[in-house]
Amino acid sequence: MEKKKLIRVSTIPVSMKVFCKDLLRDLSAEYEVVALSSPDKELEDIAREEGVRTIAVPMERKMAPFKDLRSLLRLIRVFRRERPDIVHSITPKAGLLSMMAARIAGVKCRIHTFTGLVFPTSTGLKRRILITTDRLTCRCATHIIPEGRGVMNDLKESRITKKPMRVLGYGNIKGVDMDYYTRSADVEKEALLLEDKTRFTFVFVGRIAREKGVQELISAFTRLDSGSFRLLMVGGWETEDPVDDRTASTIKEAGNITYYGPVADVRPYLAASDCLVLPSYREGFPNAVIEAGAMELPSVVTDINGANEIIAEEKNGLIVPAKDADALYSAMKRIAQDKVLYSDLKANARSMIASRFERGYVWSCLKDFYREALKDV
Repeated sequence: MEKKKLIRVSTIPVSMKVFCKDLLRDLSAEYEVVALSSPDKELEDIAREEGVRTIAVPMERKMAPFKDLRSLLRLIRVFRRERPDIVHSITPKAGLLSMMAARIAGVKCRIHTFTGLVFPTSTGLKRRILITTDRLTCRCATHIIPEGRGVMNDLKESRITKKPMRVLGYGNIKGVDMDYYTRSADVEKEALLLEDKTRFTFVFVGRIAREKGVQELISAFTRLDSGSFRLLMVGGWETEDPVDDRTASTIKEAGNITYYGPVADVRPYLAASDCLVLPSYREGFPNAVIEAGAMELPSVVTDINGANEIIAEEKNGLIVPAKDADALYSAMKRIAQDKVLYSDLKANARSMIASRFERGYVWSCLKDFYREALKDV
């Protein structure tokens, strides 16, 4: 029997590399899979690594009306030529353009996944524009997948759509490879070069950006005893949402803070640490927290979408209010000094992730959704 054709769309290919790693290859057993994104080396990597056909259509991440119109027209032509059974988009601009184009081209099954929402933390004209574009995306889609319950609640409360929405499984669109994120001998060997058994080690994984809560993190961390604690920071510097000069200087100059920049393999840094801290202002469903849990680390996170769906208070981590450096300081101090609590959190960390976010389970939920969606149209 001829396979149904599935086109997965993201604005830039690196997003697809992150969110769909190994998934496209797996889906190819059941579908003719095509990856569509802006032209870039990463799109060529996807073709080689996933073994799928790719199509390059330039798309801008920011608002660019004239370029967006050209992208829309190109997408319409592609969908009319390819005649896919399903178009499934992730990331905001890809969702808006591909859902509109797929509807115009007559694609019957049009799916968009909402990961992190931007409008809840935006104000003024920007917020109104973001809400309008999200509503248009939903109007053109036949099926809407919020990555987590928090995202779904935001979509409902802001009246983005009245269409039925469903979180797949426990949320998250990526899942975690539990065989990869484990303390293997090779990982432990690399971690030996990074660890310091004499101090409790916190680790931050993410962009060095204001909205990631880095200013609150540094404010809280510098109040801890410098001789008993250290902080590893993994991720690139953000230029569009930078931290203030004081925070940047502290990261670069403090003796108990080590900044490593972006890394290809985060596992040794997690294995060399005792606890992940993610004090972000907003997330969709933070993979760093899932990966840390798989590596047996408890986490201190803020009470935001996704993070509060991965971490259960005093089960596998602690939850604090966003933008509250005092609460963050207290939680970091508590998790390090309460040995009984820490032992319990650490013992639960990996098993709680495995039971809800193992990638085979996450993928099976998506495959079931595709089968049901095709029956609906």
